[in-house]
Amino acid sequence: MLRTVFSLLILSVFAIPTLHAQELQAKISVNAARVSSTVDKKVFSTLQNALNNFLNNRKWTNETFAPSEKIVCNFLLNINEASEGNVYRASLVIQAARPVYNSAYESPLVNFNDDAVVFRYVEFQPVEFNENRVSGNDPLASNLTAILAYYVNIILGMDFDSFALRGGDPYFQKALNIVNNAPDSRDITGWRNFDGQRNRYWLADNLTSSRYTLIHDAIYSYYRLGLDLMYENEPAARAAVLNTLNFLNNINTETPNTMGLQFFFQGKSKELVGIFKKTTPDEKSRAVELLSKLDISNSNTYKQELK
Repeated sequence: MLRTVFSLLILSVFAIPTLHAQELQAKISVNAARVSSTVDKKVFSTLQNALNNFLNNRKWTNETFAPSEKIVCNFLLNINEASEGNVYRASLVIQAARPVYNSAYESPLVNFNDDAVVFRYVEFQPVEFNENRVSGNDPLASNLTAILAYYVNIILGMDFDSFALRGGDPYFQKALNIVNNAPDSRDITGWRNFDGQRNRYWLADNLTSSRYTLIHDAIYSYYRLGLDLMYENEPAARAAVLNTLNFLNNINTETPNTMGLQFFFQGKSKELVGIFKKTTPDEKSRAVELLSKLDISNSNTYKQELK
């Protein structure tokens, strides 16, 4: 997708051209405030520089993109513990945004916290990732870049899906490939179905399984048919967002509280309140009913703000 072209397009509900997403304008910050003062903090500055180069200088797709067309995304790596052998336990916050047509607003695309990050890093060691050999020679040394590459592909998949129906499939499949070939050791978690109900395995599963195809309809409907038309035709755009909630409700009825549904709603409550704040009482009531069921952690917000 070329956003310089996208910004010039005249959109309609019935004739929406196929667009393609672009690569990353990424920033990763490493926070080691919790690590003991006996650890040389310079290693984390070196790691931060290496990871920024890894994210921004690697070619993640076969598309050609101008600098102004890159997906804006941020990663925060919080180092929680340092162990012997240069092994670190951490959490990773992943955020990405998508511009909305005919506005200066950027909508949350990804907003997620992964608290199962463990890796080995020796200062100045190469920061590498090979999708044909994800686990590398040392699983702990490879795990951090595997996790980052996984979320890069999730971001790309979400972005492509938001511009073209099922446009993100190749990137979700790449994320699944990383899961299937992930680094493996007794200390590494998050890649397997038995590691919990909210992890990298289940997210990739939900985004690639034929059982949850309506997730992709929902992503496209929300962004391309909803937010992108908000300036031009607000009632039609709002109807598309409400239809998005119906798609997600169908999934939830069959398989309640799936990982993919929770992932979709992360960071969107304020935006959704704004969308339905000025609608008709009937539409607002339906929105509150669906949102309270689908985004349980924010149900009180919807009930209070959308009275």
